[in-house]
Amino acid sequence: MPSSRPLAALLGITFLGLALGACQDQASGQVVARNGVRVVETLTNPSTHGCHRFPEGVTHVNNQTQSSLLLYTTPDCTTPPGGQSSYLDFGASDQVVMASGPWRSFSVAPE
Repeated sequence: MPSSRPLAALLGITFLGLALGACQDQASGQVVARNGVRVVETLTNPSTHGCHRFPEGVTHVNNQTQSSLLLYTTPDCTTPPGGQSSYLDFGASDQVVMASGPWRSFSVAPE
């Protein structure tokens, strides 16, 4: 049975796109952090590796990237004893619960 060249080309392009997307080192889009109504920081295309520290504590994070984030109340992306991180899906925003304190850092969640 002869194979279809257009179908083979389409499959090749699809697999190449998936492979390149999996190797991305940046979360495409912006992370906007505010303290009340004041914008503290706007990060464009943050790295998918490591910890990102906010210059000060923030009370609201808007994730306009195509990746999910983990928010931390510590400056080094660690979870304090008895505490927890907060998962923020892509395209979502989160307002900190005042009892837990402001967000001080974030990392890109593993996919």
